[in-house]
Parts: sequence; structure tokens; C-alpha cells
Amino acid sequence: MITIALPKGRLGDKVYGKFAAMGYDCPEITDSSRKLVFEEPAKGVRYLLVKPSDVGVYVEHGAADIGIVGKDVLMEHSPDVFELLDLDIGKCRICVAAKNGWEDDTAVPLRVATKYPNVALAYYESRNRDIEIIKLNGSIELGPVLGLSDVIVDIVETGSTLQENDLSVIAEVARSSARLIANKSSYQFSKQEIDRIVQGFKTL
Repeated sequence: MITIALPKGRLGDKVYGKFAAMGYDCPEITDSSRKLVFEEPAKGVRYLLVKPSDVGVYVEHGAADIGIVGKDVLMEHSPDVFELLDLDIGKCRICVAAKNGWEDDTAVPLRVATKYPNVALAYYESRNRDIEIIKLNGSIELGPVLGLSDVIVDIVETGSTLQENDLSVIAEVARSSARLIANKSSYQFSKQEIDRIVQGFKTL
């Protein structure tokens, strides 16, 4: 049985549809319930529904053989897994944004509000810019609005939330999309099955 970690939410629902199309369907997963583990022994599959930021943890530690996770999460947490395929869905950008009209004072450390501290540090280290990280878990846009930070580093999809808060993108850090990842041991012992899934995604 192969165990698949799916992120809760729209991305997980979309990816499950692709797995189902490959023959890894588990009808119970579409029922309204609070269950987090779904098994379909006849199809040889088990699904785990987990927080998107935790998918890499489950896969790295072998609780799941494969999983679907955003590139942004991989960049931030660097789990020890194989990144097998860019699924070309769930696309977004990691960007730096600031209040409209803001100007950088390079004489002082830049205050950066973000839920991606490692990504932000790596980005600004590459530019030799001193920063102060302010770790937030939600409503990142409030940082510059309330004077808590100078800029934010966050995911941008449409940019409408930035516009509504008088912010705009001033730099793009990276592009993100959903990736298929595998536990390193699982890939060694179940390579044929996992490669079949990779090929399945490529042909869907």
C-alpha cells in the first residue's frame, strides 16, 4: 500500500482528482467527515490529509511515501526528500511588498514581516542587506500598514489583497507551484510504483 500525504484545501482536492484518474480513487475521501486517514486496500492506497506546511514532515519521516507540497514550503523548510515533479498547478509568487510610496533607508536594518523567515533571510543575504525578521503567521499585510515592518515577504496570487491595503510588489523572490515529493527510502523500495505515478501526472 502506498501512502500519500495530501494538503488540506483546494489544492489537495484538485490533486486527489488526478490521483483518482490514475486509478488511486478512494470514494470515502470526498465524504464530509473529520477523518484524516482514508484507505482503499483494493486500490493499494492510503491518503493522509494534513496541513500544507506539514506535508514535507510526513514524507521526510516516512509517515507518507509521497506527497504534494508547494515549492514555497520546500524552500522555507528544506525537508530531506526527493522532489520528483513540478505539477504546474497551485501557481503563485513569493514577493517583497511595501506601502505605495515607501523608500528604503539602507542606513538601518530593514524590518521584514513574513511567515517565510528562511526564504527572506536567504533573499536579503544574497543582496548584502541587513534585516530584522518579524515572524507572523497570518494577515502579513498588516505589518507595513501598522508600522510594524517596512516590507513583507509573502505569497502573492492575484495581488488584490495588497491593493486593498495600499501595498504593491517591489520585488519577486521566487515562483512557486505544487510539487510531487517522495520519501528517499520509499522511492528506493517502491520506485516502480512511484515512477508510474510520475508518468501518470505527466500524461494527464
